Amino acid sequence: MAKQASPTDPTPPRPDTAILTSYLNLRGVVNQNSYFGFSASTGNSAEINRVLRWNLTVEYYYDVNCVEIGLIVGIPTVVLIPALLVLVCYFRKRWLSQRSDQQMSRKVKRMPGMPREYQYKELQKATNNFDETRKLGQGGYGEVYKGYLANQKDLEVAVKMFSRESLKGQDDFFQELTIINQLGHKNLVPLLGWCHNHGKLLLVYDYMPNCSLDKHLFRIDDANSMPLSWNLRRKIIIGVASALHYLHNEYQKRVVHCDVKSSNIMLDAEFNAKLGDFGLARALEKEKTSYIGSGDVRGTKGYMAPEYVYTGNATELFDVYAFGAVLLEVVCGQMAGTRIGTHPLLVDWIWALHREGQLLEAVDSRLGEYYVAEEAQRFLLMGLACSHPIASERPKTQEILQMLSSSMPVPCVPSFKPLHAVAPVPMLEEDIIPAITTDTTFFTAVDCGSGSAPVAINPQIQRPDSDSHIYIV
Repeated sequence: MAKQASPTDPTPPRPDTAILTSYLNLRGVVNQNSYFGFSASTGNSAEINRVLRWNLTVEYYYDVNCVEIGLIVGIPTVVLIPALLVLVCYFRKRWLSQRSDQQMSRKVKRMPGMPREYQYKELQKATNNFDETRKLGQGGYGEVYKGYLANQKDLEVAVKMFSRESLKGQDDFFQELTIINQLGHKNLVPLLGWCHNHGKLLLVYDYMPNCSLDKHLFRIDDANSMPLSWNLRRKIIIGVASALHYLHNEYQKRVVHCDVKSSNIMLDAEFNAKLGDFGLARALEKEKTSYIGSGDVRGTKGYMAPEYVYTGNATELFDVYAFGAVLLEVVCGQMAGTRIGTHPLLVDWIWALHREGQLLEAVDSRLGEYYVAEEAQRFLLMGLACSHPIASERPKTQEILQMLSSSMPVPCVPSFKPLHAVAPVPMLEEDIIPAITTDTTFFTAVDCGSGSAPVAINPQIQRPDSDSHIYIV
């Protein structure tokens, strides 16, 4: 039924269904913006009509062809924008890299006594584009490759490429370059040049034909290889000790190497020891006795002194500890970080043999009887003395050289490995066990020979008050 008009609603009545309905396709007739109107009949009759209400519904159906055209146009746009962003980022990174190269080059060239600057393409050609077959070694810093410099009569070189192009990589590169550029000692690997192009950091060293010391000491895969003779081992030990003494006492600045280990000791054609890899080395400031690290303790198991592991502070005695580990490796032919039986490190096993009076059992079995027993005994005791957990008890490099030449006796080495005194670590109250006790004596027993009684060193007596406690952690 039609809607009836009411006094409050003056709208005329409306039929239930539309009187006139038409479906027209106006897509090809009207424009996007169009006007709609109504006109009357043109006949002879006259009739009064009113349009009370009208409605227009537009339904638009996409043309498949148009959709395909839109996709064809849209897809390149979607691809092009990211591609442009990638290009912008690439050229920006390249510009920043070139700017960094220029800044670093200017910084390096201002340093006195700098060696030659090589071009990246020159070193790339020398190493056959850094071919894997030319790789001499690899570490946390990057890789070392063997190269031939054609413009220098096929000079053999070792090219060290820093793999980290971050700020840390630049720090290591500049640190090593800063320290080693003015060093001059027969037992240090000589620096020939440097390169900082295309964001690459490279150092060029003299090539060592006999590689590193560890390659000769720990050839597990080649049982038939000839071991280093005792004379060569003695020669290598003295060479490393001379290099450390130069760094600690004879160079214009006191330098702590911080990474003395067998893989960083190179051997030339005559098996002369050359200490290399100064990436962690630090030059101590005037009147400073230690280098305070940033908390990032970096090193190799078996070579790191206890105080460095706990505090991160490197001193000259840290290098002495590492030298002691190398000394034991040279005599024993085993890695410093090797676990032997119940002993976590090589030094612990040798200390146990010393306690049992069987020190020479540690000598490299591949030597057979072709070694000097008295020297081996002295070298092993020196290795333990240098590996003393308490830094102040270790000998200095000058004393080490005198011991190696037999002009100074080896210091008394305790039969039991002393404990390292560590600063107390803050603990939670629930982690502390209170225990009431009486007088407590702390001492280190030292047995300097058979038949001698243990001696208590620096006894400390703690007498708690009547209401106090000693906490056992």
